[in-house]
Amino acid sequence: MAPLRFSANVSWLFPELPGLPARLRAAGSSGFEAAEVAWPYAEPPEAVARAAREAGLRLVLINTPPGDREKGEMGLGAVPGRQAAFREGLEQAVLYARALGCPRIHLMAGRVPQGADRAAVRSEMETVFLENLRHAAGVLAQENLVGLLEPINTRITDPQYFLDMPQQAAAILQKVGRPNLQLQMIMDGNLTGNIREFLPLVGHVQVAQVPGRGEPDSPGELNFPYLFQLLEDEGYKGFVGCEYRPLGDTAEGLNWLRSYWERRGRPQAGQ
Repeated sequence: MAPLRFSANVSWLFPELPGLPARLRAAGSSGFEAAEVAWPYAEPPEAVARAAREAGLRLVLINTPPGDREKGEMGLGAVPGRQAAFREGLEQAVLYARALGCPRIHLMAGRVPQGADRAAVRSEMETVFLENLRHAAGVLAQENLVGLLEPINTRITDPQYFLDMPQQAAAILQKVGRPNLQLQMIMDGNLTGNIREFLPLVGHVQVAQVPGRGEPDSPGELNFPYLFQLLEDEGYKGFVGCEYRPLGDTAEGLNWLRSYWERRGRPQAGQ
């Protein structure tokens, strides 16, 4: 069984550092070989690519733009009336992915509109999402890119997010039926069953402790040594993104990852 490959989500890790290039350098110095970033769009793509290259990192995941965050938007893929903005954001994401050599783009579904009843708008939002995903699959296929759908926990993380269960995402993927669209899984409930059921659809996994969203070895509900072993046993070949909120200095909080690397025989940074 091959060891898992981890990527540093520099939108979450190294918050003590001021900008994306500095965070990428820190990730490389900490032993990561891959990184992901939610929204790299504040920096020119060439600058991000250069910083990643100098840090010895592959960039493996970015998100489509969130939309108007001041108006509470968090992705546009399923939001009625925002189809043109979603497609414009997709073009920007593809431009960055091309410049960064990044193979995956998280196609953010977005939130249920403020004041709307989730059940009442579900059908309309799914129709919009399916239409946008079919368009996105065609655009991404031209660039040999993969699009990811991520269900986000509405109990803890984002109560308004439209895509909230892996079953919902899997059903949408089946309806779209495009091989370059896959599932992005964050560790949630019923993990053993969900991993075994949905892993064939999964193109990326992200980890954080529950409920505090801290390091995998911080106090919480999840047994990460067991989950990492399960992913290995099930033959997962993608990246595991470290999308957690460090409880202190990021590098000092990476003992869990150093222990994993040591156990699996991987050289540490500086060795």
